[in-house]
Amino acid sequence: MALRELSSLEKFLGLKKPNKYSTQGDKKVPVLQSNNGPALVGLVTIACHLVKEAKRPELLGDSAESRAVVQQWLEHRVTKLDGCTKEDVKTVLKDFNLYLQDKVYLAGNQFTLADIFMYYGIHSLIVELAIQEKEQYMNVTRWFDHIQHYPGIRHHLPPVAVLRNRIYTGRHH
Repeated sequence: MALRELSSLEKFLGLKKPNKYSTQGDKKVPVLQSNNGPALVGLVTIACHLVKEAKRPELLGDSAESRAVVQQWLEHRVTKLDGCTKEDVKTVLKDFNLYLQDKVYLAGNQFTLADIFMYYGIHSLIVELAIQEKEQYMNVTRWFDHIQHYPGIRHHLPPVAVLRNRIYTGRHH
């Protein structure tokens, strides 16, 4: 999965020459072998490198604070989301929903690498949710739908239908 995500990121960034990736270990950690230096290991490390290579520093955040928030969400993706068990899904979505309550993007008002990789990471969870469950996580669903329609992001992933109107009007669900 990580290799497809990196390939999609390259397309989004408009990098002309696709990189060669391999994986290492049981968890299939991505490795980028560069011509002029040591190999880069790990999804976040490689993604940040690609963003710098494409000269798109705004995707890493436009201030010290937003750069820290982007790094925090990239770390969250790799440590919490990628190893998420079925039992953890509700907690992860509940926390994410709360965080997104007053935000358009993860790092404030700007689309960043954090949005891209959290979208890629959470896609399989959102696909699995029933309509009623999507309604429980309205902020996540709103953010997810916004990101999936962001130009050039979806590439290797199918679109997910998201209802705009609540089906249930009462509080009894």
